[in-house]
Order: sequence, then C-alpha cells, then structure tokens
Amino acid sequence: MLNIRVGDLLLNQGLITKYQLEFALQHKNDTGNLIGRELVELEFVTRKEISGAIADEMGFEYVDPAEFEKIPDEVVAKIPFAKCDEFRVLPFKEEDGTLFIAMEDPSNINITDDIGFMVGQPVRPYLSDLDDLSEAIEKIHGKSMSNLNDMLNEDNLDIDVLEDDGDGDDITQAAESKPVVHLLNLILKTGIEHEASDLHFEPYEDGFRVRYRMDGVLYEMESPPSSYAAALIARIKIVSKLNISETRLPQDGRISLTIAGRNVELRVSTMPTKFGESAVLRILDRSVVSLDLHNLRMNDDEMTVFQRNITKPNGIVLVTGPTGSGKTTTLYACLNEINKEDVKIITNEDPVEYNIDGLVQVPINADQGLSFASSLRASLRQDPDVILIGEIRDQETAEIAIESSLTGHLVFSTLHTNDAPSTVTRLTDMGVESYLVAATLETVVAQRLVRTICPNCKGAYTPTDESLMQLGLDPSDIPGNTTFYRGEGCDECRFTRYRGRLALYELLEVNGTLREMILKDVPTQELAEAALDSGMKPLRQVGIQKIYDGLTSIDEVVMATVTGE
Repeated sequence: MLNIRVGDLLLNQGLITKYQLEFALQHKNDTGNLIGRELVELEFVTRKEISGAIADEMGFEYVDPAEFEKIPDEVVAKIPFAKCDEFRVLPFKEEDGTLFIAMEDPSNINITDDIGFMVGQPVRPYLSDLDDLSEAIEKIHGKSMSNLNDMLNEDNLDIDVLEDDGDGDDITQAAESKPVVHLLNLILKTGIEHEASDLHFEPYEDGFRVRYRMDGVLYEMESPPSSYAAALIARIKIVSKLNISETRLPQDGRISLTIAGRNVELRVSTMPTKFGESAVLRILDRSVVSLDLHNLRMNDDEMTVFQRNITKPNGIVLVTGPTGSGKTTTLYACLNEINKEDVKIITNEDPVEYNIDGLVQVPINADQGLSFASSLRASLRQDPDVILIGEIRDQETAEIAIESSLTGHLVFSTLHTNDAPSTVTRLTDMGVESYLVAATLETVVAQRLVRTICPNCKGAYTPTDESLMQLGLDPSDIPGNTTFYRGEGCDECRFTRYRGRLALYELLEVNGTLREMILKDVPTQELAEAALDSGMKPLRQVGIQKIYDGLTSIDEVVMATVTGE
C-alpha cells in the first residue's frame, strides 16, 4: 500500500484532534500497537473511518463488507475460497462485464492483474478494512477444514450401513441415503475449496482413511468409521457412472460437479484391495490452474528461448519429469500461448484433463482400439499445424511424432527421464535413429515442483553448514547479501509452513553443436556437459536460485533435485 502516515491523514481530515494523536503516539510505545489500531482501541476513531480516509487519500472508493447484501452465488464463485483467503479479496458485484472486488490493498496491481486474468474480465477494486474483510470472507464462504470433523460427530450420521447381499440393492440403498450423500458432498466440497489435487478413500482392516493431497503432500483428515467405507465408495461409483456391482476389477470414471457456480471435473479411479475398494479422485479445477505461459515463472532468458521454440513451424518440444511434476500444465500453457485463429491444434490425451476452447482434444481409449498411435495417424489426416501427444510411451508413438515433425508439424509431448540431456538416450533406446532425433528435436524441458514458503509466516534464518552441504554449497560460495527464509507455521498454511508450489525448469535448446553430438551417439554425460557449456542450467542450480530469491526452502530443493544436477 502507499506509504501513508495514518495519524497525519486522520488529523488532516479532521477525524481526530492533535491532542488525540499525540496521546495515541505516546500510548502506543507501551502497547506496541500500530498507530491506527491504537487510535481505534482508544475509541478516538473507528476502523471504518480509518479505511475511508485511506481510500480517499489513495483515490479508491471504500466499501464496508459488513453492509453487503446477498452476493449472488455466481459472483462469489468467480474467485475460489482459497484465492480469496490468499489475496484477502472478496467479489461482491458484477456490472457491465466488470467484477467489483473488496481488497485490503487496491493499489496492489499484481493481485488485481492476477484476478483479472483468473476471471477473464476487468476488475474494479475497492478498499476495505482487513478485519472486516476477513470476517466477510469466512462468513460468505462459510468453509472450514473442521466442517468435516464437526459433521462426523453429528448424531444424524450414526447409521447402520448394510452389507451387500450379492445383488447390490442393499449397498445401493445405503449409498443413496441422505447422510452418505451429505458426507461425500462435504468431503468433495472441502477438498475442492482448499485446492487439493487428489482425494484418497482407503479401507484398512481396522479403519477407513480419507486423505487430501495439497501442494503435493498427503494430509489425513478425521475419517469416517469403517462402516461407512462400502457406502461411500458405492456413492462415488454411482455418481461417476461406474458399475456398482463390480468390486473385483479396477474401474475409471469421471464426475462433473458445480461448486458455488464453478464447474469442476473429478477423475475417478477405483481399485479392489484386501479390505474393500479404494478410490482416488483427481480434482481438475480450471479456476485454480493458470495456463498463462508467463506464470510458469521462468527467468527472462529462459522464457525467450522457450517462446522461440514453441512458435517454430515444425519440430519436437518435449517436457520431461516424474508423475505429478506439472508436465501437463506446462504443455497446456504452451498450447494456450499459440492457440490462435489461424492455428489448428489437435491433442491426443489419456485422459483429457482440461477442456480448452480452440483445441481439438481426442481422448485415448485403448480398450476401444484407439491407441496413441492410431489416434496420431488419424490426427495427421485432419490437417493440423500443431499436435500434442500426451506421452511418448513406445517406439511406434515416437516414430509417428518424428514423422509428424518432418512433415511440417510442431509436436509437443512428454517423456519420463531424470533430466533434459538423457531424453536423447531415452529416444534412441526406444529404437529411434539418432539422425532423426537430431533433425527434429528442438528443445527439452525437465521440470520438478517444489513448495513455496508461506508468505504469512515467512521469516529469515541462518541455515546450518550441514543443510548447505546437502545442496552441494560451501558457505564461502554464497553471495554475501543472501538471506535464507523458511516458514514458521501458521493457521493460513495449516502449520505446514508452505502455501502453493512453483516449478523448477532445466531448459535444453538443441543447437548445431548438440545436433552433431547426437548424430555421433555421444554418451549422455558428454551431451550434458556440452548443454551446460551452451547455457543450460541444471535443476539443482535453478532450485538454489529460487532459494536465494526467498521463494522456497533448502529441504524442498534437496528432495526435488538429484545430487549432481
């Protein structure tokens, strides 16, 4: 916020007297309060009057969240609860295509820009008192991670879940009972609103566990009694249109939900275990995933190289990394960047995760004979400019990708490798000739996800020499003005010390020197050394820079990057 001297501002606007200001300034030395809070506690002025004065000074309008009438559900749904909580904002009106939002700091253009991009429309910010705003956010959303625990203790959930007698009627009746429907809806709603990526329902011999994966880490919630297991799993299968009577084989399905006006897709996977069926629901919520290429947070040099390669007329761009490292999000961001009226893009995915306007998206269905290879051949007959292959899994798929590139198409895909240089070896091991790899491969991005330090409880500290050694750092090598940070744990991050994640990128651009080396089948180590000489920064080095920038911690980078990278 602007550098405003609150006391002088209130004095100039006639809201307090000079005597009151002097008294408060003396008194705050004993209490340690900020001058504004001190003036409020002394009852010389109200919080509302302070906020109004600041709004006038900043040239913004003031709005009191306590005076909001009923906010339409479709307006509330514009910004998810987690984002309202993170940014301290609340949408309260939509008029002529503009979204009106209450904010603690309407001068923060980074937040208003992010929200504008998220909602896809102009945003008009209003200033509100932080305490009033926080109360309104909690009241309007009415969400708490304790809701599930409270509900589990309610008497109306104490039901007898009947065992399946073989024809499925009893278990279906239990699955459609009001308490089970209510319980599953609450579990889903809680996970979605707290931006969990997955929900796990796991039966065991002596219990039933529900876990949420948030920022890549699983957290166990207070779970329902084991007697609810069969009914909850059956309810999941009913709403995802799976065969409720089939409990011996894995099944896959989807659920489409509307939460407070937001459309959310859930990808469902069930699997038989020794103690009943287990279910995992992947949450695909477009409103919390940014597909803006610039939100990948590459540095300027890397972004320049990346944009140059994803806008070429032909060639292959590969994103590598383990499962859950954000490869699909990176690819979607690339496609979103080049998704123009004069470009035809066809994707071949298993499964399609997000629906994007302007893309022809083909879901792979191997059971029905639609493999990656057959889908790709059909795609080439659809006159595309750009093709996305969800994953290159075998020689046939790799060769079709190569063929597509050679015939004038730009091809995007993923591959499972530890780093960018080993991608070449992986392709040749699949049976692709080295000269074809050299002729078509344009760039490779290896990536990992690390959690970001919670900004609310972030504090400076001095790391031990042992922790620095884990990164391969000597204390003498660290720049003198470097400050290390870590989270202390607070309510906003649920005492995990982290909120959100960012990606580390190892970007390899295939230049003339590297193409010659690929043709000669040089070992991966030599290729990696040449890539480093060409400007590639290894994942470990990129992670260290994010630590220096105060974005993540030593522990996160050590876990995400292999020694020597």
